[in-house]
Amino acid sequence: MNMKKPLALLLAAGMTLGLAACGNGSQGNSESPAPGGETGGSSSGAVELNLWSFNVGGFAEASNWEPIIAAFNEQNPDIKITVTPINYQDGDQKLTSAITAGTGPDIIFEGPERIVGNYAREGLMVDLSDLWETGGSDIAEGISSVSQLDGTYYMYPLSVAAHCMAINYEAFEAAGALQYIDEETRTWTTDNFVKAMEAVRDAAAAGTININTPGIIYCGAQGGDQGTRALVNNLYSDYFVNEDGTAYTANNVKALKLLQDMVNNGSMSANASFAAADELQAFANQTCAVSFCWNYANYTQYAAQTQFTPFAMAFPSDDGKPELEMAGPYGFGVFNNKDEAKIEAAKKFVQFVCDDQTVGVEAVKATGFFPVHSDWGDVYTGDADAETRAPFALMSDYLGRYYNLTGGWTEQRGYWWPMLTEIMTTGADVQTAADKYAAQANANIG
Repeated sequence: MNMKKPLALLLAAGMTLGLAACGNGSQGNSESPAPGGETGGSSSGAVELNLWSFNVGGFAEASNWEPIIAAFNEQNPDIKITVTPINYQDGDQKLTSAITAGTGPDIIFEGPERIVGNYAREGLMVDLSDLWETGGSDIAEGISSVSQLDGTYYMYPLSVAAHCMAINYEAFEAAGALQYIDEETRTWTTDNFVKAMEAVRDAAAAGTININTPGIIYCGAQGGDQGTRALVNNLYSDYFVNEDGTAYTANNVKALKLLQDMVNNGSMSANASFAAADELQAFANQTCAVSFCWNYANYTQYAAQTQFTPFAMAFPSDDGKPELEMAGPYGFGVFNNKDEAKIEAAKKFVQFVCDDQTVGVEAVKATGFFPVHSDWGDVYTGDADAETRAPFALMSDYLGRYYNLTGGWTEQRGYWWPMLTEIMTTGADVQTAADKYAAQANANIG
């Protein structure tokens, strides 16, 4: 069943793609100036708030919050913000421990997977629907729909991006494979993807290009699993979750079988010891001709190593209309710590950062992503890297469903790559492996 649904994301043309850093961020604190120059917040009516921020882009460093908080304090001198950066290695454990101990933050900066899917489901978050009523009119439905739970908004978003892939332009050119892509829209059909990869395979075999394998299906760990999910989901426009996101399915059998066949005929390879980082390094080294885990952050990270042109592409789709995964959206949630003064102050801060265009644009740039407010336009115009960012901005036209809120999401990720390993490296029956994956993933819902 084709479950593709157009998503009209009216986002700015110059908006760009970034990826939240996954390394260890600074664990220091950044404090806004306290009222009257005091550090203890003892001025009459002062409210002290703790903001915990995952290491999304530049927000891995507490210092990048300082100008934002300083601007907020110009209008709200009696609200003191203390920032604690946390990372994706141990941030969840730290949050759980703090919440259990009653010392959790007042504000969290992350995405709906945690804010809505985890904390709101546990009844820990404040209703932010009033912020949406005031400033959410130009935020796309695809973003607003994942910022709520049962009709109540628990996240107010700041920025959003899309995951994509990339090809080695010169290798494709030498192999005669550029004819199979649309360079202007950076899209291609599934049929043309197959033809392109076969052309690269044949050129490598003939010695025309120095490539070991056209592409690598990495399945050694869950790192970068959004790339293999997007590849499988797009090939025949079948998501691996059902329409309302309440269950995992085995709808992608046709796509998985195609990839298995491509591995068997040498137009693709599979590696059960590779995660995305390994595949990215192989792409940078010209071991393979495509990467399924590309974004602006990876472009900058590997730029010095690539002796070729990494050409950003949307994932191939049977109808040529890709639906890319959101990298985010990222925004704020407010924990219900039973203190009305703190709750109101926290909401005021969140609204200021996300809706004040002057400050909000700088906050968006700190994430490396692009704004959820379509009215803000091209926030990177005039920047030195604006031309480099442009292809990633184009990917915003192809954003699809955000299915990370399906129950048991974290556990599901642990079943995805073993399924790929079984299918791609052992020649297992695709339907049997896919059914096993869906049954395991569904067992953790609820």
